[in-house]
Amino acid sequence: MGESILELSYLISALLFVFGLKLLSHPETARRGNFYAGSGMVLAMFTTLLLHRDASGNGIALTNVWIILSALTIGSVIGWVVARRVKMTAMPQLVSFFNATGGAASALVALLEFPNADMGNYESVLVTILGLIIGSIAFSGSMIAYGKLDGKVKDITSGMMTYVNLFLLVTVVALSVYIMISGQTPEQLNWAIYLLLGISLFYGVMFVMPIGGADMPVVISLLNSFTGIAAAMAGFIYSNQAMILGGILVGAAGTILTLLMCKAMNRSLMNVIIGAFGANGAAAANTEGGVMKEISLSDASILLSYSKSVVIVPGYGLAVAQAQHVCHELEELLSGKGVNVRFAIHPVAGRMPGHMNVLLAEADVPYNQLVEMDNINPDMPNTDVVMVIGANDVVNPAAINDPASPIAGMPIINAYQAKNIIVMKRGRGKGYAGIENELFFGEKTRLLFGNAKDSLQNLVNEIKSL
Repeated sequence: MGESILELSYLISALLFVFGLKLLSHPETARRGNFYAGSGMVLAMFTTLLLHRDASGNGIALTNVWIILSALTIGSVIGWVVARRVKMTAMPQLVSFFNATGGAASALVALLEFPNADMGNYESVLVTILGLIIGSIAFSGSMIAYGKLDGKVKDITSGMMTYVNLFLLVTVVALSVYIMISGQTPEQLNWAIYLLLGISLFYGVMFVMPIGGADMPVVISLLNSFTGIAAAMAGFIYSNQAMILGGILVGAAGTILTLLMCKAMNRSLMNVIIGAFGANGAAAANTEGGVMKEISLSDASILLSYSKSVVIVPGYGLAVAQAQHVCHELEELLSGKGVNVRFAIHPVAGRMPGHMNVLLAEADVPYNQLVEMDNINPDMPNTDVVMVIGANDVVNPAAINDPASPIAGMPIINAYQAKNIIVMKRGRGKGYAGIENELFFGEKTRLLFGNAKDSLQNLVNEIKSL
């Protein structure tokens, strides 16, 4: 009876995972989606603690139960505190850190279970090795991504990195094959499994190191899929259906999102895997594109107030300045004057997938005002004013006009087609990818220099005084 109830709980958990994932597809239902998916995981964990039996029919030892419950409590408290305190600017780093912990957990499961592997059962050995490799890469790669996003780790753009990474991949595959076909016992292969662990960790570092900062949304999404796949491998090791399905869902969702990110940046997934992705992202032309023309607060406020249609293009600069709330105040102020205000969302704006959506949702911007790139671009020629706040590469016409540009071919928000463009920037420097933006020198473009939050607040005050 206990085993039947346990299997039923896994089925219910699986349904909650799928239902939660479905709800996560829309901002209005995402909170409930998280709740349902989390409830499914809690159900699977506690029914496993209560009802799991080994081959001899024995349950989990009481001492181990208390250890597990203590670990769950400590982890939950830490997670709660971190979630409450983390700023939206640090959300990409937090996501990378979560990816790292998931990968590390799966790698440790594989490492600890390898001595118990049946070397005559190739399927069992394979999932253990894959769990170790993928989990290790997800851990070390995510930690490097965390460091790069936090400004603690710099890029390495040497062309040799591609060949180094290919060599490491070949070594990982060759060593994995050797472990599987050697015919030796786990004890005899102890050196090989630890060598495989070390090389996999090193590869995780090396394949993320050359990737440019502007390309990090793709990398975070890819590492997220790695974590899910590694979790699924851990589920196969323990023959745990809840872990398998949960890992597959995370891995599949991460993979689909990665492919969408690659399409949005006109990049190849293979380049991500071999470490060439974004390696030339910082190799931008140093030539100046012309003269940046400024606009005063009073002129900007008049232009926005008497427009019929305004499109705001948010970028990472909006998050850095924590200006989402005052941006929403500006949007409400203009809407009250009869201006049609919308937000144009590029798939890779910010430092992680969906960064701008989350940022604006935190400020209670109505979801129907967040318009995806493909839907907003046809309206750009009829837009009176496009206001770019902290965005750079996602509005750069060089992607269309300059075949030699590192972002050539990347789909962009066609801000250059609007009748007027106002760009908010802290200074005259290039964006995160180090690429000169032609839009900033355009005839229709005017720049409003300063911190985005301060500039927006001053703009709001100026419009109120009109």
